[in-house]
Amino acid sequence: MAEEVKNQEFNWDAADNQGFGQGYSAKERAEMEKLYDQTLNEVAEKEVVEGTVVDINDRDVVLNIGFKSDGLVSASEFRDMPDLKVGQKVQVFVEEKENANGQLVLSRRKAKIVKAWELIQGALDNDDVIEGTVKRRTKGGLIVDIYGIEAFLPGSQIDVKPIRDFDVFVGKQMEVKVVKINYTNDNVVVSHKVLIEKDIEAQKAEILNNLEKGQVLEGVIKNMTNFGVFIDLGGVDGLLHITDISWGRINHPEEVLSLDEKVNVVVLDFDDEKKRISLGMKQLTPHPWDSLAEGIDVGSKVKGKIVNVADYGAFLEIQPGVEGLIHVSEMSWSQHLRNPQDFINIGDELEAVVLTIDRDERKMSLGIKQLTEDPWTKQDILTKYAVGTKHKGVVRNLTNFGLFIELEEGIDGLVHVSDLSWTKKIKHPSEFVKVGEDLEVIVLELDVENRRLALGHKQLEENPWDTFETVFAIGSVHKASIVSKNDKGAILELPYGIEGFANTKHIIREDGSKADIGDSLDFKVMEFSKDDKKIVLSHKATYSEVAAEEKPAAKKKTTKKAAPKTQEDKATLGDLDALTQLKQQMEKGKDDK
Repeated sequence: MAEEVKNQEFNWDAADNQGFGQGYSAKERAEMEKLYDQTLNEVAEKEVVEGTVVDINDRDVVLNIGFKSDGLVSASEFRDMPDLKVGQKVQVFVEEKENANGQLVLSRRKAKIVKAWELIQGALDNDDVIEGTVKRRTKGGLIVDIYGIEAFLPGSQIDVKPIRDFDVFVGKQMEVKVVKINYTNDNVVVSHKVLIEKDIEAQKAEILNNLEKGQVLEGVIKNMTNFGVFIDLGGVDGLLHITDISWGRINHPEEVLSLDEKVNVVVLDFDDEKKRISLGMKQLTPHPWDSLAEGIDVGSKVKGKIVNVADYGAFLEIQPGVEGLIHVSEMSWSQHLRNPQDFINIGDELEAVVLTIDRDERKMSLGIKQLTEDPWTKQDILTKYAVGTKHKGVVRNLTNFGLFIELEEGIDGLVHVSDLSWTKKIKHPSEFVKVGEDLEVIVLELDVENRRLALGHKQLEENPWDTFETVFAIGSVHKASIVSKNDKGAILELPYGIEGFANTKHIIREDGSKADIGDSLDFKVMEFSKDDKKIVLSHKATYSEVAAEEKPAAKKKTTKKAAPKTQEDKATLGDLDALTQLKQQMEKGKDDK
């Protein structure tokens, strides 16, 4: 009977004539519609639901979500599921319950995005660790794929130590934590560093609790500066100062160390409160002074390289970690070497003599000038610089009382300001000569024991004042110009470059006016002193008698001679042989200068 019913053909014509629900009362139809509606799920748009695959073709995947109609999803959205089968359950996003064609519109891609954001938000709320894939590097960090969402991993959040090459992480899996979500810009920020820091804090606490001075640890160089390097000891950073890297002197840590290099260091000191750890590396090797040859002693000659130059001297390294100070006073026999940098440069290879050595204090003083003979101890010093010998030297220093001239390295002499010129009154040597210029001198005094040499410049010529005593006799009249004035009187320029002095009362003209600077007048000699090189004159005396009380008192050694009464008589003195010779010498000296 069942076989007959099964094979019995359905009468479509009869069904069409009757229509859907024909043969049922209104009440029965309402009950059937209610039962049918109860078999359907309540579906809302813009939410994720679970559906069952009911059919698969080349273009679409048909899904039943329990709605009154099935939905279609493009087959391209299932490329990541090549083994998809009918009956398999998948999650989809309801875009529209009924579009213009009356179809249910679903999307698996949007369902994945919504689900991903839910998972990411849950990871942030619950502080969960999630895994992502580094897709590529970007400015300032990396892009990490998390559940199909691109998240930003800043470079500073990759690791606790600075990362110099981001490319090594591309394509690798990485555990991260969500630290920030910005739904407005669909932006997610993640961190890998926070995972490491938790482990590091535990390691740091353990290291600090077990830390002791003198403890040797292994670390990795994470940063380098000009003053030292920072070493990662496994969660705790320590500072290895540049002076504790090597017994020898270095200018920058990069000369002997490299970033990311593993090194052994010793704990020199640490601060529990500030968590600062001072490390040393050179302390792991013996001090170079301990291996210094026993034969090196006072008087020994050593060779080395200049490693530092200071204002007071230079340091010569004779072997790594063993240095000696060459004081500026031990560089040259010359007394005028003031700046070591004018004499020695860093990197120079020199030979020196050991002056003092203290192996316990690890100090050594050296000298360079000792490699040559002391010029003051040479056998020919007494004859070479005997009194009266003439020399040429370089002016090295000027003082108020004179100048120091270097005749050869180590041999200096003093020329007093009064020994520079016979005729000019020089207040300061700078009026006569400059530092660095050559000057001819004659030895006036030699004291080898005290290393003193008195020199003169004016003594190279005869004393013209012997002749001036005749030329500028008291009562003689001469043409002179006023070169300067002060409260006491005026300074006059006489023939042959001689200076004279006239009291204020004695520069009054016959008409009662005072002469001024630049005026040229006749002056009568009132006083002459060869020893003091002083000539006092008066213009007033040329046209009137000067009262006795106005005349300055003559000094004891002043020689008074009869003066010519007329200018014509004065001029005849120029014919004297002595004066002619003196005039020629002075003119020749002026041309030479």
